[in-house]
Amino acid sequence: MATSSRMLTLLSLLQVRPTWPGPTLAARLAVSERTVRRDVDRLRELGYRIAAVKGPQGGYRLEAGTALPPLLFDDEQAVALTVALRTVGGAGLDEAAARALATIRQVLPSRLRHRIDALEVTAVPHRPDPAVSPDLLATLAAAVRVRETLRFDYGPSADRRRAEPHHLAVRVGRWYLIAWDLDRGDWRVFRADRITPRTPNGPRFTPRDLGTDPASFLNARFKGATDTDTWPCTGSAVLTAPAAAIAPFAEDALIEDLGPDRCRLTLGSWSWPALAASFTRFDTDIETPHPPELAEAFARLAARCSKAAG
Repeated sequence: MATSSRMLTLLSLLQVRPTWPGPTLAARLAVSERTVRRDVDRLRELGYRIAAVKGPQGGYRLEAGTALPPLLFDDEQAVALTVALRTVGGAGLDEAAARALATIRQVLPSRLRHRIDALEVTAVPHRPDPAVSPDLLATLAAAVRVRETLRFDYGPSADRRRAEPHHLAVRVGRWYLIAWDLDRGDWRVFRADRITPRTPNGPRFTPRDLGTDPASFLNARFKGATDTDTWPCTGSAVLTAPAAAIAPFAEDALIEDLGPDRCRLTLGSWSWPALAASFTRFDTDIETPHPPELAEAFARLAARCSKAAG
């Protein structure tokens, strides 16, 4: 491996874990430990602060510096960064991401610049979401990091809220704050674009146990569940249509092929009436719904539809 390529690989390794033993780095780079020491010295000359770690084997740790050293990206990093910045659309950071990509593009060598220019990626937002300013995201993220109680106005009615922020998450292009609501004594999910922080923040708090990871918690709440990332109501029914005709519109449903013009569909929803309505959107006859709660929901839905039809 050429010296420049090896230094780039060494820098990439130092960025992905806190400390690397010298022998391990030498083995990963297929060089001697002496060569690793020389490459570390070269990186230090470029402005990277790399500390030598004492111990039985010794090692190296990349530390934060007082000045920004040259940005170095290997091919995979350049592609990953380009995809990330071009697909951030819909999270309210479109303009900032475009400016960041333009800045990074200017410092890339022509070989990498041509490669990322050829990478055309279109982010299709699920809906036109309200923009969330980077300043607001930074404010919320800082409160999460230092564990300070947030005081804020929420929603069009500007309700006064007090909450202990635990996680900042993005889902389907929209930002959410997962926090413990002090006035309601329970976990709540707040849309970031509806939050207007009040200063100063409240006192620091001791973190609470969410019970699961933030992604599973957020998905569960959007399914109407409180504990696990599963639909509260799940049922199945036979549709008088081929599985191939249903599959493009079934999303996360389970489809069982029963022949040329029949299939069994298993769906989930937040309530039995909503689940019954989900089956009707396929515009086919529906047979043998299961469990009984789903059959009862079809009866109630039929009565409502009959009344609506006059």
